[in-house]
Amino acid sequence: MKIPLVDLKANYLSIKPEIDAAMQSVIDNTSFIMGKPLKVFEEHFATFCSVKHMVGCGSGTAAVHLALLAAGLKKGDEVLTVPNTFIATTECISYVGGKIRFVDVVPETALINIEHLERAITPKTKALIVVHLYGQMPDMQRIREIADQHDVFLIEDAAQAHAAEWKGHMPGYYGDVAAYSFFPAKNLGCFGDGGGVVTNRDELGERLRLLVNHGRSTKYEHLMEGYNYRLDTLQAAVLNAKLPHLMRWTELRRQHAAFYDEHLPKQVTCPVEAEGAKHAYYMYEIRTPKRDALMQFMKEKGVDCGVHYPIPLHLQPAYKNLGIPKGSFPVSEQLAEEILSIPIYPELSKEQREYIVKEITGFFH
Repeated sequence: MKIPLVDLKANYLSIKPEIDAAMQSVIDNTSFIMGKPLKVFEEHFATFCSVKHMVGCGSGTAAVHLALLAAGLKKGDEVLTVPNTFIATTECISYVGGKIRFVDVVPETALINIEHLERAITPKTKALIVVHLYGQMPDMQRIREIADQHDVFLIEDAAQAHAAEWKGHMPGYYGDVAAYSFFPAKNLGCFGDGGGVVTNRDELGERLRLLVNHGRSTKYEHLMEGYNYRLDTLQAAVLNAKLPHLMRWTELRRQHAAFYDEHLPKQVTCPVEAEGAKHAYYMYEIRTPKRDALMQFMKEKGVDCGVHYPIPLHLQPAYKNLGIPKGSFPVSEQLAEEILSIPIYPELSKEQREYIVKEITGFFH
């Protein structure tokens, strides 16, 4: 049996007529840049997230960059985030001249350690980027209180958290802004790069809309210098077609996760859904000290697995200049050695799930 980690073809085929019609409409109208489907998607996604404003942009990285620009950071301002995330999170801090500072995570959920976060804030801290890793949000109510107490701008990196919730609220409710990615493999993915920023704050919504499109209010009137960070209309049309299916796909992911929770052998540590959280399971991460051997074994059995992420950011060659030694963030470092992503895409069949569990069990026995 051959089982990919993510099956984009199966996802496309499940709603092929809707996708094809949406794309053909854009082609017929030749409305490739700033066309009507973009405005429609922004409205629909804002409604989905229960927020006032959504601004589509060219990638999840652009979304985080826009969020930091909206925060009004100055060179040297400190931004706190976690080391067990994709480098896009921290690249954007460097883009705005910010100083990267890391906070370790808790082992149960791999999400930011809130006690460490509170202790890490200094007078120079101007923003927090809270990463909703693998599709789960930490205690955003508490983090919002901390941000308010210290007058710190709160950004939610929701690149992996479409339809995730903390106490009934999706990303964008607690944060000043939330940044999404619509990379093809995401729970809501387009057919190339894409992203978006959501907020409930009117002044931020207006600023983001200027920043994303050369700072212009009309075609040739520019109120500020901005960026060419627009989400193109074809990608918006694809996302529009997919969005009505997102909750059903999320429920399927959660069903697969429940099956794994119940049937995987005790030799692996399964992910924990925190009380108060609704996990969207962008990835299903198991943990074992025998990770590399298990990954090779599963590959031989035809099951594609992955590691998200094998090198914590503070140990990346790109951040050698920060001078952070190994051992500084022990939980993130241990996770990097033990985590393994196994397939959990919505179209995964019962037979495929059972095969995956059988082979993982077989490895340990």
